Amino acid sequence: MLVLTILKILSVVVIVLIGVAYFTLAERKIMGTIQRRKGPNVVGFQGLLQPLADGLKLFVKESILPSNANKTLFILAPMLTFGLSLIGWVVIPFGESLVLADINVGILYLLAVSALGVYGIILAGWSSNSKYAFLGALRSAAQMVSYEVSIGFILITVVLCSGSFNLSSIVLAQEKVWFCVPHLPMFVLFFISALAETNRHPFDLPEAEAELVSGYNVEYSAMGFALFFLGEYANMLLMSALTAILFLGGWLPLLDIFPFTIIPNSVWFGLKIGGFVVLFIVMRACLPRFRYDQLMSLGWKVFLPFSLGWLILTASVLMSFNWLPN
Repeated sequence: MLVLTILKILSVVVIVLIGVAYFTLAERKIMGTIQRRKGPNVVGFQGLLQPLADGLKLFVKESILPSNANKTLFILAPMLTFGLSLIGWVVIPFGESLVLADINVGILYLLAVSALGVYGIILAGWSSNSKYAFLGALRSAAQMVSYEVSIGFILITVVLCSGSFNLSSIVLAQEKVWFCVPHLPMFVLFFISALAETNRHPFDLPEAEAELVSGYNVEYSAMGFALFFLGEYANMLLMSALTAILFLGGWLPLLDIFPFTIIPNSVWFGLKIGGFVVLFIVMRACLPRFRYDQLMSLGWKVFLPFSLGWLILTASVLMSFNWLPN
């Protein structure tokens, strides 16, 4: 039983790491196309082995520890960030009964994991003993905490409609209609909040090259930098998977007719994640970066009141028409 559990965990970890590796390749290829250039095309056929070459390069490079850094926390921070980005996948259902831990509080588990992710970034910025890294860490922590509040209200709205904190139950509650139809504004808000939560363009203020060089990871090299890099992209995939589960019916097919139902459920889920991955990349290629005050104003003055108002409206409608799920 223990061996089977370990094999299941390893299979999910390997799938996520391969997904992260080829997410980076897709990003470089799509951005290259948008900018009218080829992108990686030398290592392997059409550059397909480029992620493996990049990983090998970072693995064999020398790790440099700043002389004034708190070395224990400096080494621990990227490990913490990377570990937290992986353990969130424990509750993600890839298909019906295809989940590592089908717990009844999956939403709360993901909220707890995302809240802990701030600590890795704060530790990295503080332990580096660099003003640029520390400023980047403060920006990132404030940004992540600010947008987690809106994400929390959006999650409660979905929980109200499905009647469960279990992610598999939320997917099954969308058999008749996906939640992106009645809750389209929340769907848009959740995706934008996911961009801010993962420090991605146009909200990549913690890594602003013009002011902060590279943000909280400026002092990291080799595998320390690689773990932050892998953690960031694994978090993007996790937020894409969560968006698909909450608003696009998870593994449920697009239409309940023969040509669509013949495709396996896990493939549908992968296609939906892939669609959000492409959106993440297109946002980076097309949008200018926000100013930091604009970022915080958007989170606190627009997203927070709107998501809270939508939650109250949803609860009122469900109670008025006695539609609350049992």
